[in-house]
Amino acid sequence: MRGWLWSVMIASVALAGPAKADELRPGYLEITQQDARHWHVTLKAPVKGGLAANAAPAMPAYCSAGPPVRHLEEGSLYSDWRYDCARPLVGAKVGLSGLDRTVTDALVRIAPLGRPVQAARLTRAAPITEVVARAGSAQVAGTYFRLGIAHILGGYDHLLFVLSLVLLLGGGWVVARTVTAFTIAHSITLAGATLGVLGVSQRPVEICIALSIVFLAVEVVKRDPAYPRLAERIPWVVAFLFGLLHGFGFAGALAEIGMPEGEVPVALLTFNLGVEAGQLAVLLLLVPLLNALLRVLPQRPATWVLSALVAHTGWQWVADRWAVLQRYSWPAMEAAAWATVMRWGMAAVALALMVWAADRLVQRWMGADARGQAAP
Repeated sequence: MRGWLWSVMIASVALAGPAKADELRPGYLEITQQDARHWHVTLKAPVKGGLAANAAPAMPAYCSAGPPVRHLEEGSLYSDWRYDCARPLVGAKVGLSGLDRTVTDALVRIAPLGRPVQAARLTRAAPITEVVARAGSAQVAGTYFRLGIAHILGGYDHLLFVLSLVLLLGGGWVVARTVTAFTIAHSITLAGATLGVLGVSQRPVEICIALSIVFLAVEVVKRDPAYPRLAERIPWVVAFLFGLLHGFGFAGALAEIGMPEGEVPVALLTFNLGVEAGQLAVLLLLVPLLNALLRVLPQRPATWVLSALVAHTGWQWVADRWAVLQRYSWPAMEAAAWATVMRWGMAAVALALMVWAADRLVQRWMGADARGQAAP
């Protein structure tokens, strides 16, 4: 039995192939006004998905530009144009041509001088948007709510973390409470990082997010009903701590999009609500699907195979993101930077002590409960 199980696990991992850290991400179009006539247009087009080969800015006919300056970086083609527009862009249509020949969407950020920033999502069905004098609250709320949903559905690392929680805890109120703790935590760091209260480099955060997936997958594989693992004893604490990390990941995605001036609270709230709506939709689909699957297949081997696939994917992301981090040129560390490192280190130690204390309390409570049940 054990030999058969390991054969299935190894075959499944082999068939999965090397996971990629550069998941299918949307493109990014930024249109920034420089003076009364000139606009700087930047297109970040991921090579994966066909955007780099097919998409180009769609500007009004009264705008002209020379050849773009291009460079390739981390799987995306960056193109820069300087457009000369004879008239203002208010009321004009802008977007991406060729988007219908790709398999991904794009985000557009329009930053005129002296007016609020506008953001929208471009799709194959709607590749063009209108430049408005001022984006209303309803337009901002709708745009950022949809962006939140799209981010969580396209953020495979966040979804694998939620999948690991479901595999570890099953279903019911335990999962509901744990996901609630995860939600509260990433809402805190998302808001803090977006508003400039908290700050941390995205590259180490992405590695830690991938490690959180590996950690939970290992917890699932080593699960023993007689000896509950750390993530089983205090799942809400573990989910809360990892939720803080994932919140920084969400904040990084939101930073790429940008926030509309004057509507930051609305954009932040609706983006977070969109993330939660997408996460809830995934849970509503995932929990019944897993329960049905584990009723048909042997529960323990099937859980191990799924966990092995999750761990393999997470570890591949760790390796890929570590390779990217090694190519990053770090700035010289000054006193302020060292103070920031010390503060984060002290926070990490404090959080570790909180986890240890909570775990000890839960173990003591579980031990007392077991002794009470054993007493005649």
